[in-house]
Amino acid sequence: MHEKEAILVAHGAPANPVPQEQTMQALAVRVAMWLPGWRIRGATLAQPNALEAALAALKAPLIYPFFMAEGWFTRTNLPRRLAAANSAALTQLAPFGTDPALPDLMAQEARKAGADAGLLIAAHGSKVSKTSSDTTYQMVESLKARGFAQVRAGFVEEAPFLADVAQDMRGGTCLPFFALRASHVVQDVPEALKEAGFQGPLLPPIGEAGSVAKLIAAALERAVRAP
Repeated sequence: MHEKEAILVAHGAPANPVPQEQTMQALAVRVAMWLPGWRIRGATLAQPNALEAALAALKAPLIYPFFMAEGWFTRTNLPRRLAAANSAALTQLAPFGTDPALPDLMAQEARKAGADAGLLIAAHGSKVSKTSSDTTYQMVESLKARGFAQVRAGFVEEAPFLADVAQDMRGGTCLPFFALRASHVVQDVPEALKEAGFQGPLLPPIGEAGSVAKLIAAALERAVRAP
């Protein structure tokens, strides 16, 4: 039986770490509202000593990566940070972007915005690893299976680039497949849509959806029940 403790860990913004650190702490509070009796902290890797302080405040927390895909940060950097804090034996869960409940949440947010005519998933991508784009394309297929006639993905850091896909689509609704509102969401995504002449609305990143806290709470509960 795991301790009923967890740390929600995001990448954060190294150039300006405080706002996203505060966002993660606020998310931890919302998740805790769904989990009476749990002790939950939020931290970013970018804020100096934030993860280490959260670890020191708890006994054996579950580690929940608030990332959109597995990659260097979840497979190498985060485990290295945990090991350096003498916490290498902790259970690290699958990242937020791979949660089996996320496609339903994505579909719900898209339909609330009237996105049935066309949905553009703006995602990070990577020049180094395919896991980011693979996870995004899996989400695209999941959304198609939920009744969306046209779903396409465009990336900030790899082809097909967001501006090119948006130019092909012209209309529809853009839903950013990002956990936090960082520079890609604030600058790169809207700039790409403007460059493309995209006419549809740009939604907040999926990590800001109101149901995210409940989704994370459910993932933590499943982890505790697991043998």
